[in-house]
Amino acid sequence: MTVSIVGIGLLGGSFALALREKYPKMHFIGVDASPVNGQLALAKGIVDELLPLDEAVAKSMLVILATPVNIITDLLPLILDQLRPDATVIDLGSTKELICSAVDTHPKRDQFVAAHPMAGTENSGPGAAFRELLPGKNLIICDREKSRPDSLALAESLFRDIGMKLFFMTPKEHDLHLAYVSHLSHISAFALGLTVLDKERDEKAIFDMASTGFSSTVRLAKSSPQMWAPIFDQNRTNVSDALAAYIDFLQQFKQVIDEQDLTTSLSFMQQANVIRRVLDGIEKR
Repeated sequence: MTVSIVGIGLLGGSFALALREKYPKMHFIGVDASPVNGQLALAKGIVDELLPLDEAVAKSMLVILATPVNIITDLLPLILDQLRPDATVIDLGSTKELICSAVDTHPKRDQFVAAHPMAGTENSGPGAAFRELLPGKNLIICDREKSRPDSLALAESLFRDIGMKLFFMTPKEHDLHLAYVSHLSHISAFALGLTVLDKERDEKAIFDMASTGFSSTVRLAKSSPQMWAPIFDQNRTNVSDALAAYIDFLQQFKQVIDEQDLTTSLSFMQQANVIRRVLDGIEKR
């Protein structure tokens, strides 16, 4: 099978490497706007050749669309226009409602599978890709009933074969849930990074005092702005609601600290500790 990876970054590259491990005879074509990324993907063995988008789509049984979400929204209808009748396109975007609605009325909509691997790091580009990123992680498929059986079966089998756990939901449900469990955490990290950088102007030694706790909390602030700005924009209503709820809790924490209300402060933290049980339960599934 010939597979095109459009956007040879962390997710697209890691998916290709995981597939290579399982299917050594697959042939991978790389499509990327950056010549540097393309050459790096070739050197790293992620892809076998580089081609322009239209040539790659014409040769492929499977097209993986792994660019930033704003580019996915623009490219997906064009790829479907050119897609072979026996081929499938899968996107790996972190938003789903706008992407799915962009092709809801396309005559080849049923050759598209909307997917989101729940995996990533703060690093980006083909140099950050590694085959162990996706196995064991969750994969969300949206609007599965709108994909034709053979395209859906291909997508599900490939993701399961590399060890992913599949879940299904609507695009609206996906974007709502992701605003709280993914998008909000990235905004929090960016905001924390800005706060500390602003303070560092006056206190140069502040980073010498930074602990591993700070490093792990702010790690996501190293994520690609080119990837995350479009995510926040496409999911802005849900992200805004999540931010409003988060800011409300921050203000409550500020108030109890200002008032030296140790009892309420302790109660807040004990309530938040419930997240440990929830996360431990998820890890044991």
